[in-house]
Amino acid sequence: MSAASDLVEIENLRRDVDVALERHLTRLVDEVSAVGPGTTALTDHLSTLLEGGKRLRAAFCYWSFRAHGGASAGPARDAVVRVGAALELFQAAALLHDDVMDASDTRRGRPTAHRVFEARHVEQRWTGDAGRFGTAAAILLGDLCLVACHREAGSAFDVLPPAVATAARDLFDAMTSEVVVGQYLDVLVQAETWGDDPAADEERARLVLRAKSARYSVERPLALGAVLAGASSDRVEAISAAGLPLGEAFQLRDDLLGVFGDPAVTGKPAGDDLREGKRTVLVARTLAHGDEEARRLLTKHLGDPRLTDEDVAALRAAITTSGAVQGVEALIDELATSGLAELTAADLDPQGREVLTGLARAAVDRAA
Repeated sequence: MSAASDLVEIENLRRDVDVALERHLTRLVDEVSAVGPGTTALTDHLSTLLEGGKRLRAAFCYWSFRAHGGASAGPARDAVVRVGAALELFQAAALLHDDVMDASDTRRGRPTAHRVFEARHVEQRWTGDAGRFGTAAAILLGDLCLVACHREAGSAFDVLPPAVATAARDLFDAMTSEVVVGQYLDVLVQAETWGDDPAADEERARLVLRAKSARYSVERPLALGAVLAGASSDRVEAISAAGLPLGEAFQLRDDLLGVFGDPAVTGKPAGDDLREGKRTVLVARTLAHGDEEARRLLTKHLGDPRLTDEDVAALRAAITTSGAVQGVEALIDELATSGLAELTAADLDPQGREVLTGLARAAVDRAA
């Protein structure tokens, strides 16, 4: 199996998406700097944030386009690359807002935006609360990314045939709305009582991950690529049927890495999701199947930002001994198998199917 980084390089996709992002960022810097002094701190951080990332969403969109008969050169191909750049800008917005809501300190091994702007406030000895300043700046930067993603996508859609452009725009708009609502559901789940009905807890957790991540990470990019290629509604539905289970498996892997991942690889502290108190399928299954001590530990310590490394180790052990890790791994396998079977059955160009299959496997079987 090829690594995701290799697959994203095929047909110069990463380079072309990066060029589109750089072009958009250059225009954005000019606009922002014209507003007033000090404003380019926003675009400076956005540039840093956009340097990272696997470009998986752009790749799912592009290779779905190619798998549905889209050409490897020409105006339509250029438009799909720009849609890929828009997906990267949208992900940046989602990450910025997510980090604020989770009070995360790091992202991809670097300080999160709100921490960067908080530190800037302290260094400059400005008045007011540094933490509130950092939070406000990060939220506004996320909003700026949302505007940027819609502008980039809109410009891409403008060169396409009207029917294709309308369908793609509707799908892109629906994706952005459902992620915002998914974020709200995530906040709601963190606030609601957990532990009384583990089966209902797991279903709520899966609803959140489908709305917040699974669809915009895999399903919607795949569907967008098909729509941009002018695929029939039946073919769009078929690729969506592959994308949803693959997207859910992708997020479940992320949840496992949030507890058990290697910080040197994930770029986040060990057990960060435990400190943030994320209510995931992993947590629901531990509460459902763990012994009394495991449930006590998790109920007491989940969401405590002061957890020591020893506390994290104890929680990891409780989660593992409950069988939750094994259960989530089995669920990932089940979902991935289902999604890959749908890819195999779909009416796709052979090369496109091969690359999409590789991307799907790389998204699910990853260490970061």
